[in-house]
Amino acid sequence: MYSLLLAIIYIAFVSLGLPDSLIGAGWPVMHRDLDVPVAFAGIVTMIIAGGTILSSLASERVTRRFGAGLVTAVSVGLTAAALVGFSVSGSFWMLCLWAIPFGLGAGAVDAALNNYVALHYAARHMNWLHSFWGLGASISPFIMSYALTAELGWSSAYLIVGLIQAALTFVLLISLPLWGKVNQISPDDHTVEPSGKGSAHVPLARALRIPGVVSILVAFFAYCALETTVILWASTWLVTDRGVAAATAAAFASLFLLGITAGRFLAGFFADRVGDRQLIRGGFATVGVGVVLLALPVQTDALALTGLVLAGLGCAPIYPAIIHSTPVNFGRRNSQAIIGIQMAAAYTGSTFAPPLFGALSAWTGMWVFPLFLGALVVLGLLMSERLNRLVARRGKVEQPAPTP
Repeated sequence: MYSLLLAIIYIAFVSLGLPDSLIGAGWPVMHRDLDVPVAFAGIVTMIIAGGTILSSLASERVTRRFGAGLVTAVSVGLTAAALVGFSVSGSFWMLCLWAIPFGLGAGAVDAALNNYVALHYAARHMNWLHSFWGLGASISPFIMSYALTAELGWSSAYLIVGLIQAALTFVLLISLPLWGKVNQISPDDHTVEPSGKGSAHVPLARALRIPGVVSILVAFFAYCALETTVILWASTWLVTDRGVAAATAAAFASLFLLGITAGRFLAGFFADRVGDRQLIRGGFATVGVGVVLLALPVQTDALALTGLVLAGLGCAPIYPAIIHSTPVNFGRRNSQAIIGIQMAAAYTGSTFAPPLFGALSAWTGMWVFPLFLGALVVLGLLMSERLNRLVARRGKVEQPAPTP
């Protein structure tokens, strides 16, 4: 039962990654067919991001009421319907309309699944699951490429992924009886929040007042801002600032993503022994070393290219470890609310940091790229270490006094 549900969750994470890179892969053709400027892709992604932020913030209340299994199934069904809707969209406004349920479904399932795995499975599975997300995100461009090469049109790629999501929805629905039987949380589990009190619902204002929550939100924001900024701007920086050939720059920019995927797979083998705290600390430190290599003013490009790959490997364990450590840092019954807020912080960083860097580089020049990344690394490391100190201090306060 444990293994069967885990296998379904692994499939769900692959499916979660599938839609995420479809727009980027298909937009060069889509914008021509829809007769809109290239820049309009940002409108669609902003609508999706808005939906994910809203549903992430609401996920705690919804998941607590209906259960992680049902929320996951319905959310995947919602994204499946949106993808099929994308496939029949003949105008840009229809694409924007279907982006709303897509974003709402994506945010809810992300928060619900991440919290469920953080509560019920070991750290190695959190890393491997997010590696499988990367696998899904890497597959969808090939689906789009096949659809375009076979002259089926970009809409066929959305239909294919939508049907895959619909099949997963069916599997999730028939697996619902399993979700409540895996390491079920005891009703008398009151190791909940620093006050030691349990509650049926954790309002946003109360969650933000828990010591350390704001720190981890800033750290998570910094990490996701760093990751998406590198994904969007690394190739451009290598070409314009370092004079690297465009083909080489594109290859090494893709290696950053492959480094994240492979790094999460490798981290799964030692995550349980090392622990989430060390994974976060070591991840930020490794990214920092990579950023230093990017910034070194040397003639050879080898160090900059190496730094980009190293940054990808360093990024790998940070996201899964932050999520997996949430129940330990803030209590099991608080974790769904806080993970929902973390997802919102993640999507906020992913949405706004790349255009912010674009505006900054237009004013200063692309040379500021390593400095921008370095500031995010320092911010993420400082905030995560601040959380560690708060958790350690709380643990000392809550330890019972020794009996005489």
